[in-house]
Parts: sequence; C-alpha cells; structure tokens
Amino acid sequence: MRDAATTLLAALPGPARELAARPFGAEADRRWIEYRPRPRPGACVADLDRAARKAAHRLLATALSPHAYAQAMTIVALEEVLDRQEGWHRGRHSDDYWVTIFGDPGRDDQWSWRFEGHHLSITMTIRDDQVFPTPVFLGANPARVSYAGRTISRPLAPEEDLGRALLEAIGPTGRRAAIISDEAPDDIHSGTSPVADARIEPLGMSASGLGPTARATLDQLVALYLDRLPAELAAAEATRIGGGELHFAWQGPTRPGRRHYYRIQGDDLLIEYDNTSDDGNHAHTVLRRPHSDFGNDVLAAHRAATAH
Repeated sequence: MRDAATTLLAALPGPARELAARPFGAEADRRWIEYRPRPRPGACVADLDRAARKAAHRLLATALSPHAYAQAMTIVALEEVLDRQEGWHRGRHSDDYWVTIFGDPGRDDQWSWRFEGHHLSITMTIRDDQVFPTPVFLGANPARVSYAGRTISRPLAPEEDLGRALLEAIGPTGRRAAIISDEAPDDIHSGTSPVADARIEPLGMSASGLGPTARATLDQLVALYLDRLPAELAAAEATRIGGGELHFAWQGPTRPGRRHYYRIQGDDLLIEYDNTSDDGNHAHTVLRRPHSDFGNDVLAAHRAATAH
C-alpha cells in the first residue's frame, strides 16, 4: 500500500495532487463514506492521464482480494449501463471515481487513503504498518442484468444468495426471531454516517440459538464479507471480531425480487445488505467495524497516551 500510494502521488500532476493529498488531521474529509453520486473530496480519476489512472487502480487492488476487485470493476462499469438505462440524462461515467490520500505514505507512521464514487467506497487506515481496512462498501444498480431469463451480470450474487441460504437454514422458529419487520428500509441503516452503529440495535436471531448448519452458514456469510480483503488482511480481521454474540436480522419479504434487507451485528462487526428498489434490483452492501472504522480504536489509544 505504501508503494502503491507513493507511486500514485508521484504520477499526479500538480493540480490533481493538491486535490488528492490531504493532511491526516483533516478529520471531516478522512472519516467519510459517500456511495451516492455526490460531490466528494479528492482527485477524480476522469481527470488523470493513463499512467495515473492505472496507479489509482493499483492502489485500490492492494485493498481487495482478486474476486472483490472484479466485483468493484463490474460496479464501476455498471455506471455506463445505468446511464444508458436512464436515457443518458444524468451523464454518469465509469471514470467518475475519486482518490484521496491522507498524510504522507512515504514517511508517516499514520496515514490513510480512500477510493470512492457511486456504489464504491473503500477506506484503508494505516498505523505502524498495521492496516485497519474498513469501511468497505460495494453496491450495484442494476443489481441484475438478464436476457431471456438468463443472468448477464449480477456482481453481488453471493451476498444475496448466502443471506437467503442462512434465512432458510435457521428454520421457521428462527425466522420468526430473525425477521424484525415486514418492510425493508430505504437504505442500509449505517448509511453515510462516520459512526457505524449509531442507533442500530443488535436485533434478530442470536448466533448462540442457531443449529450446526445455520451456524456454519452464518460463519460462511461473515467470511464472505471479510474475504473482500486480501487473504492476510481477512485473516487478521477474523481474529479481531471479538467474542461477543452475533445477531442476524432480516427486514422485508423473503421472496426474491422484492425489497429486502439483512444485517449481521456484533460488538465490533456490522455487515449490512439491502436491495432497495421496488423491483429489488438495486443493492447496497457494507462491511464496517464500529470500534475500528477509519482506525478509530488504535488512534484513540494513541491520542490518550500521547500529549498533543
């Protein structure tokens, strides 16, 4: 990550470097997640030359496993599909993604970076070469493109299918506990808040009440989100989830093609998935760590121990 971030900064022309390079102490800009088409800090990939664009994508690839990078690139390409679907009125573009680096990756012990645009927001925070790799947001609109009943594109299929498999595995009694509302929310509950679990209660079915098959499916679903990260980071995150109880909650109908939502919540884990459009074809997913998003826990400990 240090090498890729340093290479990117060196590849940026002066004006773009001024937009992309921010101080680590710029808290409002650094503690940021925005997956809607809105103005955002950073340098836009569309304004970069070929070498700088490739450097930005190589930095993004350091944060994602190969399959998650493929998901991300499909999400980026869907901007052109969505623009055509909307009659070209919004002017969406597959290069409308922004990159920002906070601090100096070549010299600082404490720095971070973000790659972000519509339906994609990846933030990595680094302190003393330890990576704090959340939030990681992936969305898709359209979530499914089909022809003659056959799927052409469905980048977040594993997230939906394994969530449904868990709902099936917990059985009728478990579903009565897990389904906390017949209506799906309009969006994931954490939204664009820099605080992951504000006002989100751990409702639904507790992991301790699951049978062996359902518990194994829950573990697979958690691993699916952690495996968005490179193997070394995913393994480290798996050891940091903590020993608290996990809860699985579902909102909305259970029939495919309808608006629905689920989340998995623990002491330092929040996974959310929704499919928000009326035809259930617009998906949002996020992996967050309430205590360590944006490096919160280690930075708080550092501030407490250091005179400023």
